[in-house]
Parts: sequence; structure tokens; C-alpha cells
Amino acid sequence: MAKMHTRRKGKSGSRRPLIKENPEWVPLSAEEIIDIIVKLAQDDMSSAKIGLVLRDQYAVPNVKLATGKGIAQIRAENKVSANLPEDLGNLIVKAIGLSSHLKENSGDLHNKRSLNLIESKIRRLEKYYKSTGVLPKDWKYSIKTAELLLK
Repeated sequence: MAKMHTRRKGKSGSRRPLIKENPEWVPLSAEEIIDIIVKLAQDDMSSAKIGLVLRDQYAVPNVKLATGKGIAQIRAENKVSANLPEDLGNLIVKAIGLSSHLKENSGDLHNKRSLNLIESKIRRLEKYYKSTGVLPKDWKYSIKTAELLLK
């Protein structure tokens, strides 16, 4: 299937091995994993970064198999989730970087188009998160307030 804003197809990635239960060699219990996730989330670490730390430093291959819940669900239950969803926040950071680049290089047409495409993705995600109740109904994206929002 083709990507949204290009005519190219996406790269195929590696697949995770099909296992249905937590391996025996995982050294931590589910409660210990949840405590580590909460501690790392309080240090303003993203869910992806928490997963990498658990994999590399604590030898936990899959949080969902070990605890029965995903990292985002554990963060929400312990009330340490971010004020914005992670994918929306990453897109906003990318848009801020591109807009600051375009202030210095106003003739960069390729990045003007990239900024338009990123902002359309942000608006699409905004509409979705408003309909699911993750964002308040009066939340509105603008590049001027986005810098203040993430700092």
C-alpha cells in the first residue's frame, strides 16, 4: 500500500517473534516493571524511550506480555501520561523545527511543502483525538502557540 503523501511504498520491517506468554528468562515481575515505567515516565521520558530502556537495560522484551498492559495504558492508570499524545507531540516538534528553518530560508520550497504536509497530519490527528476525548474540544493547533505548548 502506498504512503499518504508520496507515491512510494513503505519499507517492510522485521517482525517480532510470535510468542504468546512472557519468557521465563525475564528477571523482573510485573509489579517491578510497572514501578520502573512510572519512575521513567516521571522523568519525562517518552513511551518509545521507556520501551527501549526496558529492553536494553532491564532485559524485558515485551511489556505487554510481561504485564498484560501496554506502556501507554500503564502511564494513564498511574496518571503520569503526557499532556499531549506522543505522536501528536512528535509532529508538533517537527513542525516547529521546519518553521524556524523556513524563517531563515524563505525560498526553500521543498520544506514549505513538508511543513504543509506535517500540519495537515497534525490537524487530522487533532480531529481524531477530539472525537475520542483525548484532547479537549476547544484545543486548537497553531504554530505560534505550539512552541509554548511543548516547553
